[in-house]
Amino acid sequence: MLPFLIWALLSGSLWLAFGLYVVGAVTDWLDGWIARRFDMVSAFGTFLDPVSDKIYVCSVFLALIAAEHVGVFGLSAMILILAREFMVSGLREYLGPKNLKLPVSKLAKWKTAVQMIATGALILVPFSPLIALVGLLGLGIAALLTWATGWNYLKTALAHMR
Repeated sequence: MLPFLIWALLSGSLWLAFGLYVVGAVTDWLDGWIARRFDMVSAFGTFLDPVSDKIYVCSVFLALIAAEHVGVFGLSAMILILAREFMVSGLREYLGPKNLKLPVSKLAKWKTAVQMIATGALILVPFSPLIALVGLLGLGIAALLTWATGWNYLKTALAHMR
């Protein structure tokens, strides 16, 4: 679905892009909920889910930048979010062979929710200054939460690296 979402966003079919984005976000959440609820968690899913989430978020961020839906503030927040995501991925990669895990915190789940809502709003920026404000403020809050959770993950990882 991601290529169609990107195409819709870049071609100006913003309501279609927003609809595809919502479907993608809801099905991602539903997949995780079903896996946990019915104890269907697998090693492959545990590996693939965060990778696919990062591809999804990074692609949508790049498309929002290309469509000029964000300015310097939005771009800066996106860079902070992506930098933290890559740092945490690197920490998990480093700690994995040592059988150490960095479990997802409740704050990180809140960060994801805020980021998803903000990103959805940013798709619809051309329709209203209020939507733009909601999207950019949400993205700023998500960036702050991203770094707060990233710092917590880094402290945990550093304790194991010593």
